[in-house]
Amino acid sequence: MIIRGAIICDINGERRSDVRIEEGVITQIGENLDGDEIIKADGCYLLPGLIDTDVRLKDSQLSRTNLEKLSYRALSGGVTTVVLASDSIPRIDNEITLEFVQQHRSLKSGATIETAVSALSDSGALSNIAIMLKKGCVAVHTSTIQDYNLINRIAQYLKMADKALFYKAEDKSLFESGVMSDGAVASQLGLPGISPMSEVVHIASMIEIARHFGIKVVFKSVTEPRSIELIAQARKEGIAVECEVAIHHLFKNDTACLGFDTDAKINPPLINESKRLALLEALKRGDIHSLTSLHQPNSDVHKDITFYDANVGTTSIAEYLSLVYTYLIKNEIIDMAKFIDLASRAPAEYIGRKSGTIGVGTVVDCILFNPSEMTPVTHHHSLYKNEILDGKVIMALCRGEVTRF
Repeated sequence: MIIRGAIICDINGERRSDVRIEEGVITQIGENLDGDEIIKADGCYLLPGLIDTDVRLKDSQLSRTNLEKLSYRALSGGVTTVVLASDSIPRIDNEITLEFVQQHRSLKSGATIETAVSALSDSGALSNIAIMLKKGCVAVHTSTIQDYNLINRIAQYLKMADKALFYKAEDKSLFESGVMSDGAVASQLGLPGISPMSEVVHIASMIEIARHFGIKVVFKSVTEPRSIELIAQARKEGIAVECEVAIHHLFKNDTACLGFDTDAKINPPLINESKRLALLEALKRGDIHSLTSLHQPNSDVHKDITFYDANVGTTSIAEYLSLVYTYLIKNEIIDMAKFIDLASRAPAEYIGRKSGTIGVGTVVDCILFNPSEMTPVTHHHSLYKNEILDGKVIMALCRGEVTRF
């Protein structure tokens, strides 16, 4: 297969060239390459596949149908590898649930599905982390844990296995009593707000844990500018902490909740405009290290109800690349090479993989993206419903398989 005339873009920048692919491996990059199968890609980007490490299934239900839908939709959005958050139903904390996910790891015309292991079981006891990591879980996942004896034991497992901790910093007592970010919009709607301290104090605490034990912590879906400052300072001190931000908090603010629009009810909640702009500045400075689509779809029965009672989450992974191209790249907030660093190289590193470059000898895990085509958002429970986005994924090459969209 020859991909002719594409703009090859990876973490090293852009160049226009032809690419020869044989048996799932790039064997030649050059001009005027010839072969039996030629794909004309003038004006299109050839990109390393995106890797999203904060993905959930519809209604959080772990089922074959949901895995199949996620796999295909992820690939259509440019994501060639997804990492399931462990807080599904049932929770991914034992070998039976892990084996079920792994049976659906490499579905035809879909993204590769990996999973993190929940640090705790439903009962709050420590799960069998060592076994689960040996069986193929790529990281350990948890939200805030108040029991420092448990944290101590989790850190020891992480050190032994050399794995990262995916950590969602939130104070459950505060979060469970609120439904959106505390502020003027919450007051206007008469809805209980969630204090920013729900995130900040627990990030500060976990930074000290990471310092003491020497473990790597990836803070998931950070929203508070103060949290980002704390993480940036910790990195200067040599602490292995990473800041992940969801694209929604860069694109939208809490006014999206006006009219009690439940599609704007996500976790963590949308923030006010001044904080959103602060996140964009942090992105430009390099204080945000990875991005996620924070895909968490829900059925109508969980969204077509009152804002207070509705489930959190929105569907977004099928439009991931088009969303970023429309909101960030076309607006020159970041360029495509920087995006590949944030959404391919960095998250791959979190799970012990390598991604983000395209060269001779590279196993093909790539996507072809046409910036001249359009992607309409048709899902009625999307935060971006009825928007027309710039750019479209037209082809994916994943595990040696070609899928056209």
